[in-house]
Amino acid sequence: MARSLANTVLKGIIGSHHRAATCRTLCQQGTIAYYSVSSDAGTHDDFKSTSKLADSDISLKDVVEKDVKENPVMIYMKGIPEAPACGFSSLAVRVLKAHGVPIASRNILEDQELKSGVKAFSHWPTFPQIFINGEFIGGSDIILNMHQSGELTEKTQGRHNLPHCPKG
Repeated sequence: MARSLANTVLKGIIGSHHRAATCRTLCQQGTIAYYSVSSDAGTHDDFKSTSKLADSDISLKDVVEKDVKENPVMIYMKGIPEAPACGFSSLAVRVLKAHGVPIASRNILEDQELKSGVKAFSHWPTFPQIFINGEFIGGSDIILNMHQSGELTEKTQGRHNLPHCPKG
């Protein structure tokens, strides 16, 4: 109970100003992160995120399709690129950053419906899930193998002309 209350208070303290500052920083670094407020059991009902899709004609499939189409590199991961919440997501981000491409991301831990929607879209059960130029690539193991073989360089720098960010 105390932990839940502390998390709620911290979320309020670092709220929208922190997220806005983080978004500016991430955009300057070539990373796009999508944020939402956690809907875990310890969050008061007034602060839980509500599904914007519930009252609209937009499906989860449409959201994922739009993400994948509009972002040359899209990763659905646990956490965000600057703070991955698992080793596999961290590995995938490190490999992608080594190629200097802008990374768009969604934190699947914040939205279980999105997590299920991404799994259904890709027909892949695990995370992270990486899409490059609209094509589902796979997870961290596949990205690492592509990096080691040089195939990832071809996919991100060659014929697809992805925008590149300075490495740093």
